[in-house]
Amino acid sequence: MKENRNSFSSSIGFVLAAAGSAVGLGNIWRFPYLAAKDGGGLFLAVYIILALTFGFTMLVTEVAIGRKTKQSALTAYGKLHKRSGWIGGFATLVPFMILPYYCIIGGWVLKYCVAFISGQGTTAASDGYFTGFITGYHEPIIYTVIFLAVVAAVIYMGVNKGIENISKILMPLLLVFVIAIAVFSMTIQGSEGRTGMDGFVKYVVPSFEGKGFSDVFTVILDAMGQLFYSISVAMGIMVTYGSYFKDDSNLMKSVSRIEIFDTAVAFLAGVMIIPAVFAFLGDEGLQSAGPGLMFIALPRVFEAMGPLGNIVGAAFFIMVFFAALTSAISILEAVVSSIMDKFKWTRRKSTIVESVIALVLGVLICLGYNVMYFECPLPGGKTGQLLDLFDYVSNNIFMPVVAIGTCILIGWIVKPKVVIDEATKNGEKFAKRGITLGWVNHAKDKEKKIELSRESLYVVMIRYIAPVLLFALLLGSLGIIK
Repeated sequence: MKENRNSFSSSIGFVLAAAGSAVGLGNIWRFPYLAAKDGGGLFLAVYIILALTFGFTMLVTEVAIGRKTKQSALTAYGKLHKRSGWIGGFATLVPFMILPYYCIIGGWVLKYCVAFISGQGTTAASDGYFTGFITGYHEPIIYTVIFLAVVAAVIYMGVNKGIENISKILMPLLLVFVIAIAVFSMTIQGSEGRTGMDGFVKYVVPSFEGKGFSDVFTVILDAMGQLFYSISVAMGIMVTYGSYFKDDSNLMKSVSRIEIFDTAVAFLAGVMIIPAVFAFLGDEGLQSAGPGLMFIALPRVFEAMGPLGNIVGAAFFIMVFFAALTSAISILEAVVSSIMDKFKWTRRKSTIVESVIALVLGVLICLGYNVMYFECPLPGGKTGQLLDLFDYVSNNIFMPVVAIGTCILIGWIVKPKVVIDEATKNGEKFAKRGITLGWVNHAKDKEKKIELSRESLYVVMIRYIAPVLLFALLLGSLGIIK
């Protein structure tokens, strides 16, 4: 007999919550930079192909694991196979490590929201503003506490009243903001004769200039790494949300909608940012990624817009705040749900304990920019602060390890049929059509055809292609291959 468990009230509630998790800071400050660096349309084409194959495979797998076991990541893998509990442990460690610094960055976004809404956008665009803020002793901690408190309050209210209700409000608003800013960005008249449309063309038209085989391989690894951040796999989140997904709901259709929503927003994030940055700052402005793009380059773009810049900047950072909030909610829920399933604690106790731990770690990371400042070496000859170390270990090591472990578990130990049966148990089709391979057998002068169903393609992907790609990604993250 299965235990009672909260669930999303509808498929749309699940889709919006899962899409809210997927649409986060990774889409907004990493996707545009990678697209600009990796040849514009070339990166887009590779990303879309991987989203339809690798991304779809991992999403279906994790949601199916969650719904089948009715457990969050920490206990779900062990329930599938008693020797696979370590995968759930690593999958839970990822959001546990990400939450503190994600809330810090959410606090940074909130700071800029306040600056632009109050008409101080010009000040926020000045040299040294961002560095001066993050190296402060009190202000970054205050904004981190505020952001974390909002996230914890939503989780405290539960799956329906908290996560689902807030997602139904924020995700449509976020989409409206994204579309409006993207359209505006393409109409911008910049400096030195550049326009937003010039930047848009640079974004969508593939560029193979100076790209050899190793460069294309780098594009593939970049696109796959971005897909991790973008669709929230290997973090325990989709397993957790899958455990709240009703048994009689259409899993395949919902996963497809999540991918469409996430890919659309990721693409529109590029339309928002690349045309505007290119119009005002040229190719040099497109070389910024992460905090440099969000908190230094873009405020300068808004400043260059004149009086309109405060309004556009405020709209942009409100949109980013919504994206950061929905993602942080899913990150905290993945940990809280795992604690509840493992230790049988109440939601109230689990939320309070994890929030306090995240706050303590968050304060330490904030202090890593001032009184506890130190530079730690990272692969590739890079150095970083405590935040960068948390980010590197969780995203570049643990996430590929979790994904590889998942592929081995489903592909070779419990077998792909477990996921396929769960994903199609209500009579859904795994996909409408597969692929037909044909050739001519000249010895017998007859045409041969093989029909590959999407179930077969899923098996090939989860057993062979995905693990190889993931292993290459892990080696690249460790700096072993470049």
